[in-house]
Amino acid sequence: MDAADMGRDLSKVLIPEEELQAKIKELASRIDEDYAGEDLLIVGVLKGAVMVMADLARALRLPVQMDWMAVSSYGAGTRSSGVVRVLKDLDTDIAGRHVLVVEDIIDSGLTLSWLVHNLKSRNPASVEICAALRKPDAIKVPIDVKYIGFDIPNEFVIGYGLDYAERYRNLPFIGTLAPHVYGAG
Repeated sequence: MDAADMGRDLSKVLIPEEELQAKIKELASRIDEDYAGEDLLIVGVLKGAVMVMADLARALRLPVQMDWMAVSSYGAGTRSSGVVRVLKDLDTDIAGRHVLVVEDIIDSGLTLSWLVHNLKSRNPASVEICAALRKPDAIKVPIDVKYIGFDIPNEFVIGYGLDYAERYRNLPFIGTLAPHVYGAG
């Protein structure tokens, strides 16, 4: 799927595929340097981080283990319920391990903040965050992100793992969805 396949549902391409891939390689290089000689576990947050996690893992030169978590704070609606539920927990014991949480986007930071606190309670050697995108204007809680791809405006974005109604995750770029698609226009 590409921009032409979306027709008028795509408002604009915010970050082209080439820029995304270059940034992932840059982040991987920094991670390789920072974790040289360490036993690193990368943890993807489902579902949005699938693309970032896959590309990042392939770009890393150091051997890593991978695991996945799925958490939800939305319930049935589109607004956070304030209650975080673990839908899929880690299969790996992280005690004494270096853990790198891989995220697609940091919006309010509320769920990620809860997740990091939860992981730190399991006695890892360290917990750091790598996010492809961050919306600085939307963040509601302070959250320390060691590796950030791009800061973006507080707009509804899709592609590269990000979805609207489970669609558009497979776009190779980050784009903004036309308001008529989600009833805002």
